Amino acid sequence: MLTIKVIVLAGLLSIVAAGPWGQICVGNPRNSRRTCDRHGCGHYGASRLNGKKHLGVDVLCQDGSTVRAPFSGTIIRQAKPYTRDNAINNGIQLSGSGYCIQMFYIRPVKYRGPIKKGETLGTMLPMQRVYPKIQSHVHIQNCDRTNPTSNL
Repeated sequence: MLTIKVIVLAGLLSIVAAGPWGQICVGNPRNSRRTCDRHGCGHYGASRLNGKKHLGVDVLCQDGSTVRAPFSGTIIRQAKPYTRDNAINNGIQLSGSGYCIQMFYIRPVKYRGPIKKGETLGTMLPMQRVYPKIQSHVHIQNCDRTNPTSNL
């Protein structure tokens, strides 16, 4: 469900679309998403070289930045995006507040336990070491592989 916030300042009207989740990466207060670069596009459903579709959304985040919990819940387990290890092969599965997601390319502060919306989940890993010139990002996908974009 999309929430609309209306802000009136000095007679000016501004409408900002915002999902129910909080800020994911420090330095990106609006959860701006990765566009397209030489490695592909960050939107849900984007084509991949292997013929598959991108089943998540990439939220821009600078290497080394603090990553926050988008909602309150429980960190269930470690989740890795790749079968082979590399500098960014880490992440978590988070469940709660009616959501279940996996977040990749972060070094979490813990792999199990409760967490509140806005608390530090971890640190963005050095994506440039694996994908030079990519728009560094946290990958977020729903556990059921549906589109998470409206929650951002």
